Amino acid sequence: MKFTQLCYLPVWYLKNVIFRKHGPLQTVLFVTDYCNLKCKHCFEMGHQCKEMKSIDKIREELIYAHSMGSRFLDLEGGEPTIYRYTDENGRTYDINDVIALAKECGFNSVTITTNAQMPFEWVKADFVWVSLDGFREYHDAVRGEGAFAKLEENIRRYHELAKDEKGRPRRLGANIAVNNINKDSVRDTLMYVKDSPYLDSIAVNFHTPYPGTEELMLSMEDRCRIIDEVIELKKAGCPVQNSVSGLKIMKRRGFKKNCWISNFIITDGTRFRACPGETLGICDDCGFCMAGEMYAVMHLKPDTLIAGMKLRL
Repeated sequence: MKFTQLCYLPVWYLKNVIFRKHGPLQTVLFVTDYCNLKCKHCFEMGHQCKEMKSIDKIREELIYAHSMGSRFLDLEGGEPTIYRYTDENGRTYDINDVIALAKECGFNSVTITTNAQMPFEWVKADFVWVSLDGFREYHDAVRGEGAFAKLEENIRRYHELAKDEKGRPRRLGANIAVNNINKDSVRDTLMYVKDSPYLDSIAVNFHTPYPGTEELMLSMEDRCRIIDEVIELKKAGCPVQNSVSGLKIMKRRGFKKNCWISNFIITDGTRFRACPGETLGICDDCGFCMAGEMYAVMHLKPDTLIAGMKLRL
């Protein structure tokens, strides 16, 4: 990150936190609802296989998000590596064209989240998140038989083949959404990441009860127990991306959210100034641990600020 980009962060904090302008720092942009899996925890709209956004629409949305103050971009789906759009001149665009366009529009970094069911070493994001929802059979129980084996093969390929512009291996992290299917696999999953030569870190989240998936949400007793276990493993050297401060906040149901830090633009083009879960009335049961991290950022928790800098810089 350039020095001028780094200087933007305190300016953003002063304007949007101290003076309460509440403009986003991060944008979550959904580019397609096409997906090659139908996971048990997924909201139905996430895999309808109907929409590939046009590159012009994505450009318009990126310009809008940047004008609001956003500088970090997360690309989501569906499965974002599937993204293909052919314009009226016959040119086909893929997710790398979206990444390049985001940089052209002024975004400091771009991340994507993939289910790693296809080779993705060609993806040029600054950071790639792989959805790892448990160790071996637990992952397959959520995402389908054979999904874990494909994930292992493709993260190995990525580690061996994906290089940045300076010839260095590109960074690769995992994320887990803990639910009633995989809750007994958290320790094994974190230890798997710790021992993996391919994965740098893992971010821990909990299932958020989007309509039709409510039965997968953990009890608060289970969530608090797992958070204590994650903190213990982090202190023992597991590369957990979450900060301890952010994790502790997630033990409190209904804490004050600061989700305006991220704006969301979903596949049909609808723009949300904060998480879409707000419109569904499920914020009190939110399992996205970024909510805890954002709360801790607002309170200037040092470990949370350091965790964010490690990821984004």
